[in-house]
Amino acid sequence: MQSIAALFFDGTVIGIAATVILDLWAIVAKRAYDAARPNWALAGRWFAHMKHGRYHHDNIADAIPVRGELAIGWIAHYAVGIVYGLMVVAIWFFQNAVYPTLLAPLLIGLVLATCAAWFVMQPGMGLGVAARKTPDPMRMRLRILINHVVFSLAMYLSAIALYGYLA
Repeated sequence: MQSIAALFFDGTVIGIAATVILDLWAIVAKRAYDAARPNWALAGRWFAHMKHGRYHHDNIADAIPVRGELAIGWIAHYAVGIVYGLMVVAIWFFQNAVYPTLLAPLLIGLVLATCAAWFVMQPGMGLGVAARKTPDPMRMRLRILINHVVFSLAMYLSAIALYGYLA
C-alpha cells in the first residue's frame, strides 16, 4: 500500500507531465490547423478577480487588468492540472488498481475538465455556457473536447511512464 506522500507525489508528477504535454499539443495545433493558443493572461485575470468575490464577467477582456495576470493564469493552469492528476491517482487508489487504467483519466480529464470549462470557466469569463457567445461556438467546443482528450491520454501515458520508471 502506498503512503499518502507517494500518492501525492505521483498525482503531482502525472498532473504536471500531462499539462506540459497539453501545452506542447497547443503548439502543434497552432501550426497544424491554426488553433488559437490559450490566453492565460485572461484566465489569470478571471482567477485574480475571484479574490474580490467576482466570479462572473460579461467579458473578461473588458475587466480591470490585474498585475501579474499572465503568471497567475499559468500557475492556475498547472495547479488545476495537478489537482486533476491527484484525482486520477485517488481513483486508482480506491479501486485498488495495480496498473494505471484509462477510465480514471477519461473521467477526470475528459468529462470533468470539459464540464468545468463549458459550465464554469467559459460562462464565468463571459463566453457563455459551452462557448455559445463566441463567434464560432462549435469550433470552440470541438477544441475543448480535443484538448481534453489529449490531456486524458497524457495523464494515462504519464502514469504508465512514471510507474514503469518506479517499478
